Amino acid sequence: MITVYGEGRGFRVVWLLEEMGLPYRLRGVDMLAGVEKDAEFLAINPAGFIPAIEDGEIVMVESIAIMEYLLARYGARGLAPDPQTPAFPLYQQFLHLGEAGMAGFLFMAVVSKLLAPEEEKDNWGARKALSLFESRRGLLARQLARASYMAGEAFTAADISVTYALELGKRTGTATLTDVERAYVARTTARDGYRRAMAACPATRAWVESLA
Repeated sequence: MITVYGEGRGFRVVWLLEEMGLPYRLRGVDMLAGVEKDAEFLAINPAGFIPAIEDGEIVMVESIAIMEYLLARYGARGLAPDPQTPAFPLYQQFLHLGEAGMAGFLFMAVVSKLLAPEEEKDNWGARKALSLFESRRGLLARQLARASYMAGEAFTAADISVTYALELGKRTGTATLTDVERAYVARTTARDGYRRAMAACPATRAWVESLA
């Protein structure tokens, strides 16, 4: 059975596993308590970040790489276009943009806002990271003006990637979604796979409920 270590970006992995119908177990990792105290997890990922997965003898980190691995190993099941179709380049672009161009930058702004000492919250690096995140939203606007999802008219794993980034911005108060983005997130999060993933992730669910 696949073991997923950690929520946070691990929510992407859990959501994908739910969409694929694959069995898994979620093993929580408390980053705030201090990952240095979690010897079992550090044996899986000595770098100490989440998520990670263990699939038999295979251990992987990085949420997007994990998603690509799962889709390649267990079959896309409609969640990735055929590489020979026009939808595939868009799929690849937005699958990676959701982390490399959006959530990755947003994370730096979020940790500054929520965790930095008061005198360091408003800093050049955090402002630059947020501006880079905002610039990438123009690519979403262009795509959503011509299609319902990131790769066209069908939901794919790229939408899991992008939705996570948009929800992170909304929940942390670092981004105000446009009407088009809100409608898009409403479509993606209405899926049964998303609802099952939220039910399976207690820390994420508790955080979202605390914001209500």
